[in-house]
Amino acid sequence: MDNNKNKQPPKIVGGGVKKVLYTLNTVRRMGLINSGKALTSNNTCKACGLGMGGQKGGMANEVGDYPSVCNKSIQAQSTDIQPPIPNEIFAHTIEDLKELSGREIEKLGRLNTPLYKAAESNTFAPVDWDWAISHTAQHFNNAEPDNTFFYSSGRSSNEAGFILQLLARIYGTNNVNNCSYYCHQATGVGMTNTIGTGTATVELNDLAHCDLIFVIGANPASNHPRFIYQLKGCRDRGGQVIVINPAKEPGLVKFAVPKSAKSMLTGGSEIASEYIQPHIGSDLALLTGISKALIENNEHDVDFINQYCQDFSSYKTLLDTVSWDWICSTTGIDKNTIQQTAARYAQANNVVFAWGMGITHHRNGVENVEAIVNLALLRGMVGKPYAGLLPLRGHSNVQGIGTIGVKPVLPQDVLNKLQETLDINLPKQKGMDTLACLEAAHQEKIQAALFMGGNLYQASPDSSWTQQALDRIPFKVYLTTTFNLGHIHGIENSEAIILPVTARDEEWQSTTQESMFNFVRMSDGGIQRIANPRPESDILCSLAEKIIPENTFSFKPFKQHKHVREAIAATIPGMEQLQNIDRNHNEFHINGRIKHAPTFDTANNKAHFAIHSIQFMDICSESYPIRLSSIRSEGQFNSIIYEEKDSYRGTIHRWVVLMSRETAQLHGLKMGVPVMIESEHGKMSDVQIHEFDLPTHNVMAYYPEANILIGREADPRSKTPAFKSVAVKIYQTE
Repeated sequence: MDNNKNKQPPKIVGGGVKKVLYTLNTVRRMGLINSGKALTSNNTCKACGLGMGGQKGGMANEVGDYPSVCNKSIQAQSTDIQPPIPNEIFAHTIEDLKELSGREIEKLGRLNTPLYKAAESNTFAPVDWDWAISHTAQHFNNAEPDNTFFYSSGRSSNEAGFILQLLARIYGTNNVNNCSYYCHQATGVGMTNTIGTGTATVELNDLAHCDLIFVIGANPASNHPRFIYQLKGCRDRGGQVIVINPAKEPGLVKFAVPKSAKSMLTGGSEIASEYIQPHIGSDLALLTGISKALIENNEHDVDFINQYCQDFSSYKTLLDTVSWDWICSTTGIDKNTIQQTAARYAQANNVVFAWGMGITHHRNGVENVEAIVNLALLRGMVGKPYAGLLPLRGHSNVQGIGTIGVKPVLPQDVLNKLQETLDINLPKQKGMDTLACLEAAHQEKIQAALFMGGNLYQASPDSSWTQQALDRIPFKVYLTTTFNLGHIHGIENSEAIILPVTARDEEWQSTTQESMFNFVRMSDGGIQRIANPRPESDILCSLAEKIIPENTFSFKPFKQHKHVREAIAATIPGMEQLQNIDRNHNEFHINGRIKHAPTFDTANNKAHFAIHSIQFMDICSESYPIRLSSIRSEGQFNSIIYEEKDSYRGTIHRWVVLMSRETAQLHGLKMGVPVMIESEHGKMSDVQIHEFDLPTHNVMAYYPEANILIGREADPRSKTPAFKSVAVKIYQTE
């Protein structure tokens, strides 16, 4: 007899007392002096791209709200405020270190000395700085530039990112990429194709005046907690929040906002006014359905469309050919619900569309983004105050890293400006994106690689294949603050150097970062915690001096960030104000990106409706009948795991698969009995089933653990892998 048959999952509220207690315990562990310095100094937050900190103070956002802090900020600081890893740790073999979990290896402490692993060795050895940089330079000098690649995470500063991409290009390669190819590259492509710009069209202040916010394919309760405060504000003003997400995330239903006494005392604030749960991967069909309903009811803005848009007639013809039966069967959402959603949208005056990787991590990620833009254009919700498009960026400076050129293809005007201003010649061949670089590595076509932050091993799909690809790069150099699993996987038979770098608030000079609202902040740096790490910019300039002839270009002046910022201001459109930020400390929005007027960055200044060949990419088959999406937990940031449990979803560890009770029953699975999850690419064994509110035949598993199941299928235009659209079968192993 199943005693759990009628048992309901516990009701969970996001935020609240448990997050306050978590913060308190973390601060105590960090120490009041350390945590006070980290949180109140004039440095930007190290967590998500929502942005906090800078010259208004470490706990203020860009409009001056105080205190603007969340547990993600605390988590990020707790990693940096650790003592150095004892050198005795490095006497252990790489096999020993692989026994540690990601959380355990991060908790070893801060890196405080350069480390070297020879190809034939199975241990790291501490080495001195001069040798480490000289040895790195020797490998790059011996390599063909086009057989190398340079990679940056979104943790780094604009200054370090600019130096990195310039170093790589003068060295001779455009194989320059960043972590956005695994997150919002589809956003950049889709938005650029429709309105001519790839970043948010709204500023933070717009969120204080809108009356409807769509949250599509994102879980900000876990990943962007400060955004929840904006959603609550919209509801408090009488506005609406429409959430579109296959999973019924507790923190998007109800959230106890620590900043609000009323929210805390009443057991949480209602966040979603409407919650729609389509099948995984059916976003394009659902968004098309909402657009179809708007037009059928004549609720689109004809004047705006005629004056500021083009290709509407073709788009309308497309919608006329799509049947409601197809939309409803594809999404699992009935026609009435879709029409009601369209009606709520039609009644709103100022609407913001926010989305995350639940939109971009599919083989049609670009089309998903274009469909969101189409929906916004139908009612003129791009190009006016208090309305627009808001991609929810992950890492704190991932957008800035892209702005200053860490990407394989530079816009022609930027390329020309760099060559003219700096009197250099840059390579013209097309650079490879992130996944293409790994493909080349797997084919043994890469001789050396430089990784500035991040964890490309755990960030990439098809874990076993990725490990092989990385290990087939004969030499790798990593710039990092702490150890992670990416430093001990993919180096088994190859050579590696790990260089310890300063955290953002430890930089020797001020640095700048860019929020998801196109707002550039300045961080003072200046906190000293441990003795030996060096700034990324200093390391890159030292390396450049050994691989770039001085008569070609001298990087010595770039050891002073003032000169780097002058070069950025002179060559990157919209960044002109960066030149004087050292003197006036004036933080700013990048020119031309916020769209408060309907002038678009296309050839004719009009927005373009995107026309798709509407078809549902049904990944399932008789052999693999279940759709799986990888997800992040409340207790992690990107690939960094701070807590094994997920307090919002109620899981106590990460080796779980989340599904509805109905899905379990239909597939003959019993709660409490371990299961095997299998895809065409790999298996996860002894996985625990956790009951969760999801559509039938849809399941979720945690990233990066589930990467073993995920193949390298990618969106053809953005090259973003389909992390959230995987066909699997699940069966009992007992």
